[in-house]
Amino acid sequence: MKQLSKNWALIVLLLLIGQQGFSYDFEVDGIYYGYNSNSQTAYVTHGDQQYSGSVIIPASVTFNGRTLKVVGIADRAFYGNCNLISVLVPEGVTSIGDAAFWGCSSLTSISLPNSLSSIGYSWYKCEGAFYGCGSLKSIFIPDAVKCIFERTFRGSGLESITIGKGVEEIKDYAFDACTKLKTVIIPSNVAIIGESAFSNCSGLDTLIFEDGDVPLVVKYKERNESDIVAKIYGPVNLYFGRDCQMKNVINYWENLKTLSIGKNVRNQTFPYCRLLEKIYCMIENPESLACDFSSTVYANSHLYVPTGTKEKYMAAEGWKNFFIIEEMNVSDMWGGNGEPPTDNENKGKCEKPTIRYTNGKLLFDSATEGAICQSTITDSDITSYSGNEIQLGVTYNISVYATALGYQNSEVATATLCWIDVEPKTEGIESGVAQVKANAVLIQSHDGTVSVEGVADGTDITIYDTSGQMVGSTKAHCNYTTIATNLRNGSVAIVRIGDKSLKIIMK
Repeated sequence: MKQLSKNWALIVLLLLIGQQGFSYDFEVDGIYYGYNSNSQTAYVTHGDQQYSGSVIIPASVTFNGRTLKVVGIADRAFYGNCNLISVLVPEGVTSIGDAAFWGCSSLTSISLPNSLSSIGYSWYKCEGAFYGCGSLKSIFIPDAVKCIFERTFRGSGLESITIGKGVEEIKDYAFDACTKLKTVIIPSNVAIIGESAFSNCSGLDTLIFEDGDVPLVVKYKERNESDIVAKIYGPVNLYFGRDCQMKNVINYWENLKTLSIGKNVRNQTFPYCRLLEKIYCMIENPESLACDFSSTVYANSHLYVPTGTKEKYMAAEGWKNFFIIEEMNVSDMWGGNGEPPTDNENKGKCEKPTIRYTNGKLLFDSATEGAICQSTITDSDITSYSGNEIQLGVTYNISVYATALGYQNSEVATATLCWIDVEPKTEGIESGVAQVKANAVLIQSHDGTVSVEGVADGTDITIYDTSGQMVGSTKAHCNYTTIATNLRNGSVAIVRIGDKSLKIIMK
């Protein structure tokens, strides 16, 4: 009897599939509709011709004098429509049926409404709603959706997904074989992930389990551990923000390089990975590890722990095996926001260089050991002119930053170098070259303060804003003079030294 029942079920399924050309009740503007007499509503279904190009589904449809709200997309409505490119689903639609967009290989975009609460589930469980949509690169799952059903996006071309704040469960094989998927963020509202939900996602780079109070359960098969979830393919970067009851689900992730562990994680079971380079652990009171890292990881990986907790980690079972344990502010650890830090970011920035001018040379210096300064210098007098008289006043604008192996580039330091008291010699000019007497002056600014170096004692120095209002003044003293102003960073200041004026950008 059981075999007979299965055969009858198969026959019924084949009959349902075979009826797709005759399942609509009416057609309006190239869209086929079914009529639900109980709710007095309409739903989009398939018809005599396949859909192609861009389809805009209306919020309501009028046929034979009756206007009906459009509330759903039926099972297999767009099944196999390989020339379909985009679909706009209006507000008011609450469900998308099973296999609704199955095999729509040219579908590049679909807009889902906030009213949508169900995607891809029917009693006979065909393949998922977006199975095999190889050109679909991104999708947003609305907040009203509670469950992403089996195989919904299996084999699609998704590169990114946004899972709504209402999703509580991701069922078996939901994203299986999405080989282009790069980043997955599992929001805190997801409580269950089904078997092999992300299996064969070979391009997965970053997997993030957001912070939350609800433990995450990832299902697996006891009888066949090679079919564990997980095959949630090993990403390069992984962040656990909460307690994850996973029981060896993520073991042997060969690609994992960055592991970050949130403060809410209690079941500290972590993967065996040989390439792991950095571990950020935000837990202030570490428990014993539930499983071991490899000896290679213990010897070579950097374990970053909250400031003031190093001694606790050095005493905790498992954690004490790490050779390199460094303290770090939790706020500086990667917690799933943005890109994980690089090695350069762990070591911080090079020190911002200083700028000096001595004996005809510009001198740059950064306090970071081994730093090399990279500078750009522009000469405002290098240009073309039209006229019989040219006022020369050589001015160099200088910008410089420091680089060093293992560090981020420093902040950029800027300065203006000019010459004042220009006195061209009018007699005895040889070979067309005039001898000039001038003092080199170096001008820098920082947080509203202007510093001037190289001006003779007693010289008047005055700072103006662009409206001509004086914002600071003093007399030069001891070769190095500072003037405080109320000018903001990025604003233009006019610096007048004696009878010479020039503009600088406040930094």
